[in-house]
Amino acid sequence: MAEAAAAWIDTLDDEQRATGVWDWPGSKAADAERVLWFYTPTDHGGLTLHQQRPHQQRAAMRLLSTGLSEAGYVSAATIMGLENVLDRTEGFTAGFERDRGRDPAMYYLRVFGDPRGDGPWSWRFGGHHVSVHHLVMDGEAVAGSPCFLGADPMVSPLLGGRELRPLGGVEDTARELLAALDAEQRSRAVLTTTAVPDIIGGNRVQPRPGDRLIPLPDLWRGHFQQQLEDRMWAMHDGLEAQLGVTEADHAATELTAAPRGIAGADLGAGQKSILRALLDTYVGRMPPGLVERERARFDGDALDAVHFAWAGGAQRGDPHYYRLQGPRLLAEWDNTQRGVNHAHSVWRDPGHDFGLDLLGEHLVEHHPG
Repeated sequence: MAEAAAAWIDTLDDEQRATGVWDWPGSKAADAERVLWFYTPTDHGGLTLHQQRPHQQRAAMRLLSTGLSEAGYVSAATIMGLENVLDRTEGFTAGFERDRGRDPAMYYLRVFGDPRGDGPWSWRFGGHHVSVHHLVMDGEAVAGSPCFLGADPMVSPLLGGRELRPLGGVEDTARELLAALDAEQRSRAVLTTTAVPDIIGGNRVQPRPGDRLIPLPDLWRGHFQQQLEDRMWAMHDGLEAQLGVTEADHAATELTAAPRGIAGADLGAGQKSILRALLDTYVGRMPPGLVERERARFDGDALDAVHFAWAGGAQRGDPHYYRLQGPRLLAEWDNTQRGVNHAHSVWRDPGHDFGLDLLGEHLVEHHPG
């Protein structure tokens, strides 16, 4: 990561560096920008691919590839390309107060700190439906979450009657687990038969018990002109009405300190194997050298504490939401929008996202004042 980040920085001129490379935050208040993240087509902060020459774009994508497994990188690159497909779906129109609303070059990269130095440094890459973060301390990549991948469209036709489903495994493995549950187990796993229209944690820095769905207009950096703001509220309210979401559904799906759903400890061996495979669609996004560490956290009895919770219909094509929750784990998925053809998935490590816990320890140890 350090080599790739330094190589990218070396290609930048002074004006590009001012946007793409920021000093390491010197205080908790200054760190607010580093931990700000999005998954909507808003300003994620940093240097866009538009603002880079082709050789710089190549270097940026090389850095992204160091932060993901091969499968994760292929998925992210495919998701970025889907902006062209989505543009066609929406009639190749302008949007979001930009000349091109759906834009495969509207992805941002920013490095915080000096990858050649001795202190901590981090980087983030993000745009519509992609958000990747890594923190490096003492030469080791110590935090790689949040890691968000989405897809719109979730399913696209290919020649020969095939389908493009970049996140198909993330959806199908969960449905396989749901189908493997008996009636009593399913009664514990299903929170409500109506899915809410988005992930519950949203783009919060630190998800907490009691959190509920963030409305669509609030998932952006700043706000739009009033006309577009009103349109987005109408989209949000219209989707909730279409899905039939009630106050009871919001209450059933809100985040809780004690995880809801069915625990791994209450699954049979075959069911637990599916749970492990589902978990790997999230932690398996990490690159070699990191993924082994993340997988090991759930070895043995640790998987017993992971809970699986579902909301919505059980058949493909039904609006649905699910999550995995346990110690230092919150993985969420939804596929409810655009006629159940617009999906979100995120892997989080609560308390450890952005390496906030490690940075706190670092400050105490190295800067006691």
